This record gives sequence, structure tokens and C-alpha cells, in this order.
Amino acid sequence: MCEKNNWKRKFLIVATGQAVSLLGSYGVQFALIWWLAEKTSSPLILGLSGLVAYLPMTIFSPVAGIAADRLNRKFICIFSDMAMGITAMLYAILLFFFDLPVWTVFIMLCMRGIGNTFQQPAIQSIIPQLVPTEQLVKTNGWMQLMNAGSFLLGPVIGAALYAAFPMSVVLMSDVIGAVLASTALLAVKIPKLEKGHTESHNMITQFKEGLKIFREDKKLFYLVLAEALCMFFYGPLSSFYPLITSDYFDLSAMYGSAVELAFAFGMIISSLMFSSVLKINRKIRVSFIGLFGIGITSAICGIIPPLYIGWFIFAFVCILLGASSNIHSIPLTAYIQETVAPEKMGRAFSVLTLISSLTMPVGLLISSPVAEKTGLNIWFFISGISIVVITSAILLFYMIKYGKRRNKYDKKISA
Repeated sequence: MCEKNNWKRKFLIVATGQAVSLLGSYGVQFALIWWLAEKTSSPLILGLSGLVAYLPMTIFSPVAGIAADRLNRKFICIFSDMAMGITAMLYAILLFFFDLPVWTVFIMLCMRGIGNTFQQPAIQSIIPQLVPTEQLVKTNGWMQLMNAGSFLLGPVIGAALYAAFPMSVVLMSDVIGAVLASTALLAVKIPKLEKGHTESHNMITQFKEGLKIFREDKKLFYLVLAEALCMFFYGPLSSFYPLITSDYFDLSAMYGSAVELAFAFGMIISSLMFSSVLKINRKIRVSFIGLFGIGITSAICGIIPPLYIGWFIFAFVCILLGASSNIHSIPLTAYIQETVAPEKMGRAFSVLTLISSLTMPVGLLISSPVAEKTGLNIWFFISGISIVVITSAILLFYMIKYGKRRNKYDKKISA
């Protein structure tokens, strides 16, 4: 499947293009969320913004995964990136000429959510077509490293642009990123995907085949179940970061961007470890450890006092939170890429997105009013404790039920 001689060059071009695109997206996302936070000071509004951004994942994930397996993955990535860029450009033009109400941001976030829903399973499925199987953990580490670099610089660029220019100008960085990412993909020839002879053309049947992948691999099933339930608590936290800085710690946008930097720094450290010295044999076990780390660090964030020195503690804990996020996601992604048939990989990743995103909107709907009444720090603490309890319960149940059995994948790859 991979061309042995030049897979590194191809992978680097694709990964760099995606990182540049994310750089623009993260900058715009930070500026938009901070804009909403300043205009409304409402956890409910920020929760709704996250809801409209994630709701397309719930609705379109099954179709997106099937599209990634049946259509040209390269075309899907380029079309999705450019559609999101054009959406940002149109909104920037309207915002330049008109004083648009806050709710119009929701429309743009929804359109971006649709684009991301189709783009993510396609790009995740392209990587195994370019990279040798034994290199997937390292290349996923490098992908996360580049993404973390974008996540690190994006808020800084977003905060600087937001301070210097109106939102209509800030939005154009998203357009530039989309063009560069699409150009990088156009420059790379993706190996042709060999379709199975028994491939069904019925969309419902194909989606059921995607679900079957998780039902047959019990280790993967229980890990994904834990992730989905934890997402109910963890997902909304990202929407509340600006208000933690601006309202709880009473600090400016630059401090808000520094928190994002801290989270990204943790991602970079863990990505470097995965892409260089770490050799992970038991991927499922390491991914569970990442979930525990997410829960513990989220709970700690909720008990930090609202003092100036407390913000520095909060930023340090965010480093650990970012590292925990990668410790969970990198081994999980590599495990799926190694164990799932290439022609079904798009469906597998879209089902993974769907399972998680089904709980995300519910979490936002419940967490936003709760956080508004009890305080954001209380919700961080509740979320962290809940994640630890959920992960412990599911892991304990799996060990009791399947601990003495060998999964059929054990002979192929150690989890």
C-alpha cells in the first residue's frame, strides 16, 4: 500500500498542510470564542456555540464515514477545507459591511462543523495509505505534534489579530490556511485504495459494518464506550476556558491565550515522546491511562482558588491535561489504523466520532445552565471526578468479564 521510498516526504507534505490549516482555524476559533465571551459573558451562549459546532458530527458522521470509504478521500479533504474557508470569507465580508447579531456566529460554526465532520475521517483514513503499519504510532505522534504546534500558536495569533484588527480581518486567516492545506494535498499522489470484492453499496449496511468493527473487538468497544461517556463531561470544558480566565480569574485575552498555550505545550511534549522514544505495545491500556489523566487534571482545575497565583497553577495543570489528551487519543488512533481493514477505516473513524458526539451536545445542554448557576470551577471539579469514576467502572467491568479471555486481535497486535 505504501511506497517505501518516499512515504516520509508525502506524509510530511500532507501533515504540514493540515497543521497550517489548523493554525488558521485555531486562531479564528480563539478569536470568535473570546469575542462571544466579551459580548455576552454567558456560559450558556458559549455552550450553545459548542453545541452548534458539534451537532453536525452527530447528524452527518455516518454519511461522512461511508463517503470516506466510497469516494475519493483526497477530494473530500480538499472540498471540505475549501468549503470551510469560503464560509469564513463570506462571513468576514458580511461582518465588514454589517453589524451582525451574535447569533449569526452559530450559523458559521455549524457550517464549519459540517466541513470538519467530513474532513476528519477522510484524512485519518489517508494516513495508513501513505505510512507503513509499523510506523503508525510514530506518525500519529508527529501528526499530533504538528497539530499541537498549531494549537500552540493559533491562540497567540488569534489574540494578537483580535487585539489589532476587527473580526472580519481575523477570519481571513482561516481562508489562507484552507488554501495552503488544499494545495499540499493536491501535490501528493495518494495510493489507490483497493476495494473488497464483497463491498456493499447499501449505506445502511455499510454503517452497520462500521458498528460491527467495535462490537467484535471488545477491548476497543469498552474503551470507546468510556470515551463517549467521558465526553459528556469533558467536551464542554473547552467551551468554558475563556470564561474561566476572564470571569473566574478576572484576566485579559492574553492570559486566555496563554492557557491555550499551556494545553498545547502538554500536547507537544507528549507528541514528541510518542514520535521518538516511546514504544507502545499495549495501546488500549495506555489510552485508558490517558482518560484517567484527563479526569484527575480536570478535577484539580475545579479546586484552584480564583487568585492571580491560582491562574499560574491552572495553566500548569492545563499542561498535564493536554498531555493526558494525547496519551488517550494517539494510541487509540494507531490501534484502529492497525487493526481495521483499509476499505472500512472511514466508517470506523466516523462511528468513533458519532459515538462521542452523541453525548457532546447533551453535555453542553446540561453543563451550560449548571455552570451558569453553580460556577465554572464547580463544573470542572464535577466533570473530573465523573470521568475518573466512569473510566474506573468500565475498566473494572471489562477486567472482570474478559480479563481471562484472549481477544482475537491479541495474535495480531498487542493492545
